[in-house]
Amino acid sequence: MTLAPLAVRSLRAAVAAFLLAASTTPHAAGFADCRQFFPGEPPRLTAAKVHKPRELCYDAFAVLHSGQSKTPVYVVERLTREQLLDADDEKRTNRFFADARLPSAERAQLEDYKGSGYDRGHMAPAADMPTARAMAQSFSLANMVPQSRVNNQRAWAGIERATRSYAMRAAGPVHVFSGPVFASQPPQTIGPGRVWVPTHLFKLVYDARENRAWAHWIENTDHAKAGKPISYEELVRRTGIEFLPGLKVRH
Repeated sequence: MTLAPLAVRSLRAAVAAFLLAASTTPHAAGFADCRQFFPGEPPRLTAAKVHKPRELCYDAFAVLHSGQSKTPVYVVERLTREQLLDADDEKRTNRFFADARLPSAERAQLEDYKGSGYDRGHMAPAADMPTARAMAQSFSLANMVPQSRVNNQRAWAGIERATRSYAMRAAGPVHVFSGPVFASQPPQTIGPGRVWVPTHLFKLVYDARENRAWAHWIENTDHAKAGKPISYEELVRRTGIEFLPGLKVRH
């Protein structure tokens, strides 16, 4: 028996919802369950202070989450040509949700973004997700930051496309770290949960085969434009996070 396309999509959505619920049950293993996303040891926070940190694993990415900012500190992915080819036929779900693995006092809620004027900006992009379950998981608010709308849809989207394009050409896996920076103190916030609004966003690209790394750095404003990438060392200096501990990367 052959299912009609609409029935197939409905079935896939139902299966994804069931698997997503199963994947968000609490556990304490943290990054031990998803070390495959990291090129080596997980990042070291050298100068940055993270309050209420929690390590979250998903099928296609991992998140270090801050219960204070109620955003990621960083999100890491391991991209390959095969994964991105698989991602081509995945339908975007747009079903945002608050991750139940986080205590309610430490997580963003849907109402925090409602009427805020900011997009729920993915750090691990939906377009990178190779399966229906990974696609559903990418809409966790633990993977989001309040992002200026034009920035999210234009400049940042361009950085994401350029990263996928590079990963498609690379000879081996490409590890990508994305996250927010809060340069203003006290930070601007949105919603009753006071979710922090980043002043800047970064995306670090590390080609494991070539041992090369570079980073995109952009203001979280509608007028911001993607500029020339900065060095790995400069990103570490600006964020206080050693993303690639023990690795001596080329530029």
